[in-house]
Amino acid sequence: MAEAATPKPPQTITVTLAEPIKRTGGDIAEVTLRKPKAGELRHLKVEDLFATDVNALIVLLPRITNPPLIVSEIEQLETEDLLEIAGAVKGFFMPAAMKEAIAKALGNDQT
Repeated sequence: MAEAATPKPPQTITVTLAEPIKRTGGDIAEVTLRKPKAGELRHLKVEDLFATDVNALIVLLPRITNPPLIVSEIEQLETEDLLEIAGAVKGFFMPAAMKEAIAKALGNDQT
């Protein structure tokens, strides 16, 4: 009997902003986050990102967002948008077992 392949975690996550970012040339209503590579985590601690440390997020997000956000735009994000983005960033670092435990606790278990 063949073993079922574990689905590969997503490499990008798109977040729809509650309050679009105002930018010359057009507002930004969605931001796509790319799973960071090791070099993009330089001078950061993963535990700070996992703890939703705002300063760590302000350093990381310009490196992994599309369209690329600048620091002043990140600093102006609404709180709920920053927390939504922070949750997506956390998801990049969670092992599958942790994601499954969270889904089960929330009643979203797909098994």
